[in-house]
Order: sequence, then structure tokens, then C-alpha cells
Amino acid sequence: MSIPFIIIFVIAFFIFLSSFFTVKQQSSVIIERFGKFQSVRNSGLQLKIPVVDRIAGRVNLKIQQLDVIIETKTKDNVFIKMKVSVQFKVIQESVYEAFYKLEYPHDQITSYVFDVVRAEVPKLKLDDVFERKDDIAVAVKRELNEAMSTYGYDIINTLVTDIDPDIQVKNAMNRINAADREKTAAEFEAESSRIRIVAKAKAEAESKRLQGQGIADQRREIARGLVESVEVLNNVGINSQEASALIVVTQHYDTLQAIGADANSNLILLPNSPQAGSDMLNNMVASFSASNQVGEMMKKHNKKVEKPKPIQPQSGYEDDIQPEIK
Repeated sequence: MSIPFIIIFVIAFFIFLSSFFTVKQQSSVIIERFGKFQSVRNSGLQLKIPVVDRIAGRVNLKIQQLDVIIETKTKDNVFIKMKVSVQFKVIQESVYEAFYKLEYPHDQITSYVFDVVRAEVPKLKLDDVFERKDDIAVAVKRELNEAMSTYGYDIINTLVTDIDPDIQVKNAMNRINAADREKTAAEFEAESSRIRIVAKAKAEAESKRLQGQGIADQRREIARGLVESVEVLNNVGINSQEASALIVVTQHYDTLQAIGADANSNLILLPNSPQAGSDMLNNMVASFSASNQVGEMMKKHNKKVEKPKPIQPQSGYEDDIQPEIK
């Protein structure tokens, strides 16, 4: 074999091998012939005309995710950062549109997300943004589907995955939440205190009722005992008046004995008969009157003692002085 033949054979072999190519699963290949679109090849072993046909590009048919960070403000003028995750894929029947009509799909999707979010969030207050983030995600998905379906893209889902207010706003929200929880705790503590007070009042009322009942039973038994004592004394010839006096005197001395039995007692026993107060007042008035009289007598006596005596002139004194005056 001559060398030129070997060279031609090798070149022909490589050209033949270049006619075959493989396409991976969940992807498509665009084939162009002399720069013009020829066909779309799907997964598997494919064949193309060497030199004439070429692979213009590969299109991924898997679901992709694009995270978009947006800074915007709410209705109550709070600036927040939102993270919107857009899940999308290329429609297999629209690979041509996805490859030739749109060069930078990520930038296009980002622009639409910015537009929708900055149109929806300023209508809501900060608390409503947290509560209605699903509504914002639905609005973004609806707008993206209308815009991107023309380019062969299908929006699978949109998620608002993060809402990040300014750090000062976060601290304020935490303080509000803490104050609200403290208020709730104070209400529960107050209710607990009220329950304890009511229960204690009911217990005291029941205790007082039982004490009153006990005192009434005690007095009833004392009265019954007095009646029996009077009957016993009447049976031995002592009339009712004498028996009553005897019982009172006995109780009086029993009381004195009970008071004297306690060495550390500070109790002062005062007369308690109806005439005792009047007698005590009369005695005090008499004592004050006597004290005043004694004081007046002592003052008079002191004045008499302190009165000075008159000075008597000595005999012959005037006679001695008169000649000198003349």
C-alpha cells in the first residue's frame, strides 16, 4: 500500500466516524446545514452528513431553577430583600423557538420577576407580604407563563423562598412580638391570681361560716350547762338569783386564774360593769381637782416665803446728817 492511499483511508475513516453522534437523555441537538436550521435530534445515536451538517447547539430539557434576589419596598415604606425561585424548562416541541428566539433566557426571566414583584409588593404592608407571599408567587408565575411560552419555555413553579427586612425592622418586630407575649403572660398571671384570690376568699368564707357555727354550738352548750347548773343548785335549796350570782363569781375567778397562769401575759384587766366607767371618770375628775388645789396652795406658800422685809433706819443717823445738809 502506498502512503497516499493510507492517508486517504485514515481521513475517510475519521470522516465516517464524525457522521455519528449521540444525544443524551433529556436533551436535544440542533443540526444546521451550511448555517441553516436542518433538524432537531433527540436522545440516542444520530447520523449527520459529514462536513455538510454540523451541531449548532444542545438544548437542556431538564427542569432548571433560577434564584432571583430583589430589593423593593412595601406600602409602609419598609425596604426588604426577597428571594424568588423560578423553576422552568424548555418545551420539547418548542426547542427551535427556545434556541433561536431567545439568547439569554435567564436575563429575560429575571426582568419579568423584577417587574412583577416591584408592582405587587408596594401594594402590601410588611405583615401582609409575609402572609400573602403565595399570592405574589402566583402573580409572578402567571406573568412569566404568558411571556415565556412564546419562546418555548414552560414555567413549572415560582416560590418566594425568603423575605429579609432590614435588621432594625427585624429587631423592632422581635420587640413587638416579645411585648405581645409578655402581655399575654401577664394576662394569664392576673387570671391565675384572680382564681387564687377567689378560691382563698371562698375558703375564708367557709371557714368563717364553720367558726360561727362552732361558736353558736359552743354558746348553746354553755347555755345548756348553765341551765343544768341552776337546776342542780335549785334542787339543794338555792334560788335562781343566788345560783346566777354564784355562777358569775365562779366564772370571774376562773378567768383571773387563767390570766395569772401565763407569766408573759401583757393583758390588763379593767372593770367592765356599767357603773365602772362613770366611777372611773369621777375618780379622775376628783384627782385632777385635788391636784389643782394642792398646786395653788403651794404657789401661795412660796409667794409668802419670798416677800422681802422693810429696812428700819438706825438711831441718831438723821441727826448726824442734818447739820451737814444745812
